[in-house]
Amino acid sequence: MSESPRTEQAVAQHYTHGALERAVLDALRAAGKDPDRLEPDDLAPVDEFHIGGRQATIDLARQLGVTPGMHVLDVGAGLGGASRYFAHVLGCTVTGIDLTEEFVQVARALSARTGLAGRISYHHGSALALPFPPAAFDGAYMLHVGMNIADKGALFAQVRRVLKPRGFFGVYDVMREADGPLAYPMPWATTAETSFVEPSATYVRLLRAAGFEVVAQRSRREVALAFFRELRARIAQSGAPPLGLHIVMGPTTPQKIANMVSALETGLIAPTEIICQ
Repeated sequence: MSESPRTEQAVAQHYTHGALERAVLDALRAAGKDPDRLEPDDLAPVDEFHIGGRQATIDLARQLGVTPGMHVLDVGAGLGGASRYFAHVLGCTVTGIDLTEEFVQVARALSARTGLAGRISYHHGSALALPFPPAAFDGAYMLHVGMNIADKGALFAQVRRVLKPRGFFGVYDVMREADGPLAYPMPWATTAETSFVEPSATYVRLLRAAGFEVVAQRSRREVALAFFRELRARIAQSGAPPLGLHIVMGPTTPQKIANMVSALETGLIAPTEIICQ
């Protein structure tokens, strides 16, 4: 199975906002933040575009054996939330790559505003053709990326190629837990044409075929359900905050979230971690 340029173009279009940097900066001001005096944590409500947000990034990172000074690859870096956490808190140098050009531009701008531009670089490109030499990185991770990639075997082979021997690879994706139709739009796809949600068993098989050893895996379904219960309670009490993922997801945010939560509650999907070496 190979990824077509048309599919990758459709995926990038799904995430393209058109004026995302301005929207984020306006929301920061509305939230009482000074865009010229930002800390990385100020951006966490909008730049951690995966179930569980910043805490999910922390939970994944804790399992990876990260040490200061490591050079780490962020596959599907988005707006750069995870990369800024790895650089600012864990002391890594991070290289990010993303298919959506606007995400890359905004990630660069936000990292500059938080004083991290010297620790992180971002590249516009495909995870299926990583523009890096062999054994370039101590480790890699991806958060909610595989749902947009049909050819996961090629993805994992590319990541294995650019990692040093025994380099870590952490995956945190939405994965299938039962058969059944998914309702769209979802946060990661407008229609089923660009949604490639697979069970964890498929991930494990393809990771091993690419040369990885799978050392741990766990479903985070209950954590995800608790996350959305708490989110609903906060919104019911205080209203929607100005700074949040609705900026990234656009006007269909309520429908996307409702469809995803329904699939979580009925056991069709769950965010799942897989840790490899």
